[in-house]
Amino acid sequence: MVVGTIKALIIGSNGMLGSDLCNMFPYAVKLTHRDLDITNKEQVLGSIQRIKPDVVINAAAYTDVDGCEDNQELAFQVNGYGPGHIAEACSKVGALLVHFSTDYVFDGSRNEYIESDTPNPINVYGQSKLLGEQKIAENTENYRIIRISWLFGIHGKNFVETMLKLSTQMDRVKVVNDQFGKPTYTVDLANKITDVLELEAGIYHLTNEGVCSWYEFASAIIDNVVPCTSEEFPRKAKRPKYSVLVNSKTEPMRHWRAALEVYMKERNK
Repeated sequence: MVVGTIKALIIGSNGMLGSDLCNMFPYAVKLTHRDLDITNKEQVLGSIQRIKPDVVINAAAYTDVDGCEDNQELAFQVNGYGPGHIAEACSKVGALLVHFSTDYVFDGSRNEYIESDTPNPINVYGQSKLLGEQKIAENTENYRIIRISWLFGIHGKNFVETMLKLSTQMDRVKVVNDQFGKPTYTVDLANKITDVLELEAGIYHLTNEGVCSWYEFASAIIDNVVPCTSEEFPRKAKRPKYSVLVNSKTEPMRHWRAALEVYMKERNK
């Protein structure tokens, strides 16, 4: 599928991932939260029926994992029912829906997960994102749900920037060494979407290669990091110990260390 020949709509176009998707689809119609409230069903149906896109890429989400515990209704509206509204609208106009879900739909009791494994989220964020997956499947057949993990990108707040900032403010930065996942560069993810459009409907795992703990990830970014346990660093939302997604249906992307190297050069320009 040639990017220039499809009429794409990107929802959540000003976010970290959305910004890189806009670079990948320069001719897309781009909508931010100010332009479209995905929790408003009538607004979603009206906008998508008016635009009549071939492909809708939904990068809008409420991603504050701890915040979701305090704002559960908002989390379920934005991450759960909102994607369902988009899916219904896509079905009406015959558009393909690409939607981003999360590794946090799993409970972390296994070392790794493939696309067909049964979700069992242990926090509100994961529960709300799983509801989004379910609502999409209920409302359209032509969808690509992409589960992603540990995103970092130039256009938003992320773990890399947090580490760099804390490194200058503290003598030692404590980071947990008992939660494992796959860091993923938003540019690599955005570049992979055209491949996904060619695949059959369903759920896909897309991450950079390489498994690490948050501590190992931090160690690749700053020098003054020290390991700690999750018990030493309590958070409002429970995190899965292992949220390692296996890309079993697509060609693997480069290692996260190689992607991080590119990111660091890009941010230092």
